[in-house]
Amino acid sequence: MKAAVIGATGYGGIELIRLLSNHPDFTLHSVYSSSKDQVPATDDYPHLQDICPLPLMKIDAEKITNECDAVFLAVPSGASAALSPELLANNTKVVDLSGDLRLKNPEHYEQWYKKEPAELHVLEQAVYGLTEWNREEIRDASLLSNPGCYPTAALLGLAPAIQAEVIDGTGLIIDAKSGVSGAGRGLSPTVHFAEMNDNFKIYKVNQHQHIPEIEQQLKLWDNSISPITFSTHLLPITRGIMTTMYAQMKKPMTTAELHELYTETYKDDFFVRVRPLGQFPGVKEVAGSNFCDIGVAVDERTNRVTIVSVIDNLMKGAAGQAVQNANLMFGFEETAGLRGFPIYP
Repeated sequence: MKAAVIGATGYGGIELIRLLSNHPDFTLHSVYSSSKDQVPATDDYPHLQDICPLPLMKIDAEKITNECDAVFLAVPSGASAALSPELLANNTKVVDLSGDLRLKNPEHYEQWYKKEPAELHVLEQAVYGLTEWNREEIRDASLLSNPGCYPTAALLGLAPAIQAEVIDGTGLIIDAKSGVSGAGRGLSPTVHFAEMNDNFKIYKVNQHQHIPEIEQQLKLWDNSISPITFSTHLLPITRGIMTTMYAQMKKPMTTAELHELYTETYKDDFFVRVRPLGQFPGVKEVAGSNFCDIGVAVDERTNRVTIVSVIDNLMKGAAGQAVQNANLMFGFEETAGLRGFPIYP
């Protein structure tokens, strides 16, 4: 199957190029940029020399759909709302990594993203690609909305407890931390080396655009879920996300019982690894991989649960999950092209 990457100069785009170049079923056919035409990809990424000889080309939706079976949109939010429907011609399937199609309520998108929302019929067609919890819909999808990085880590961590109704849906606290690659390749004081090195800071307090995405999915699982407290922080590292989540138990439960619930829930999911009882993951242990590692504990003194979930924000939080979803959409082995070990140290 021929695949195209639009937005190939960003970190998500370059990760897609890496994965698709080594994929057993997809062939990387072409790469596109909104700002460049007939420019070698090696001008932006010298490490692609002799690996990806494709030039960056100007976006031409008709040409892309005539030539490609799959299109990955690694563009900033606000760009794919109009572009996605144009790319669905000629049986081409689209995986959108931006936030444009994640929120089903256009008013919520406008409120949190401060941009014009996609047409309602496009939002209704887009399938939310939290792979482990939505496989059947993903298999039938032509237009897929890839989850955000923070929501992926948080939702995979919370899902078993929410689905089994063992935690209280009110007062959920999600304390999230990310490496600076999550901010993209654009320059800003926030991610400047002198600002972030030896530093650790909170940002977008109570204003992060992933809040409504997390709440939307949680409410599909449990309509009694109340608004969450979601805090995001920048770590002085390149890649990785850790979400630490706190909730009250609905009934007394031991750590061993909760751990058994998680282990049983994810026993058939290759990319979700529940750590042995008493162990908790670190971000380096999933770096460069499509794994999500989870650790759980119950404080019987406070009747409160702590859930720790870690991912690589550019892999399971973006390009890796996008390829995982595309594998399902085209009937390939779900793990195809994604079985690489985490990079350690």
